[in-house]
Amino acid sequence: MKTLLRAGVLSLSLAALAPAALAQTAPAPAAPAADSMFRATTLNLSGVGEVDVAPDMATISLGVQTEAPTAQAAMQANAQQMTRVMTALNRAGIESRDIQTSNLNLSAQYDYVENQPPRLRGYQASNQVTVKVRDLARLGSAVDATVNAGANQINNISFGLNDRSQAENQARQAAVRDLQAKAQLYAQATGHRVGRLVTLSEGASYSAPQPPMPYMAMARNESMKDSTPMSGGELTVRVDISGLYELSR
Repeated sequence: MKTLLRAGVLSLSLAALAPAALAQTAPAPAAPAADSMFRATTLNLSGVGEVDVAPDMATISLGVQTEAPTAQAAMQANAQQMTRVMTALNRAGIESRDIQTSNLNLSAQYDYVENQPPRLRGYQASNQVTVKVRDLARLGSAVDATVNAGANQINNISFGLNDRSQAENQARQAAVRDLQAKAQLYAQATGHRVGRLVTLSEGASYSAPQPPMPYMAMARNESMKDSTPMSGGELTVRVDISGLYELSR
């Protein structure tokens, strides 16, 4: 009777341990499937599109600098002279919305002599404006008009486009053609065929000036023949893109 009882207890103990033992010895679940990137041959490329266009607008920085014995006199003389410059710009066809003050400065001026303390000579006032010229045919005459009115500083000029969208779209199309040509080249070189385009992204787009043409690249007429010559040259509008292609055998 004792033997049977022990056997029964042993049987119950094994039954109780069986689930735990099975849980410990059961095989681990299968690893998740590899990322889809590694289940297909892909090609990651970049493309560039560039379009050369003639600018149709310019931005120029000019202004007035005056000196006087007192700060008030220097500012007053500068204001009077700058008012004449603004009037000249308006008469040359430049709208007020295209004239923006970019710098206003007043500083003391000293004479320096060796072994002597600095001597105040007076004050210098300067007023700079940034002018947007939307019609390049007016550029030379506008600059001349401001100089005749009293502008004595011309610091910088840059050319651009009133509307960049058309040139940028042409550059985008050129960039896509460049991307597709590279994809075909790499596919053929590796014995593949170009499949679907998985992703396409656009990077930076910008305009870079090219060296100007030797002479004025804008319409001129007899009334402008004595104006300051300006050369707009060309701008290069560039768009960078990148794309991911799926290849197949």
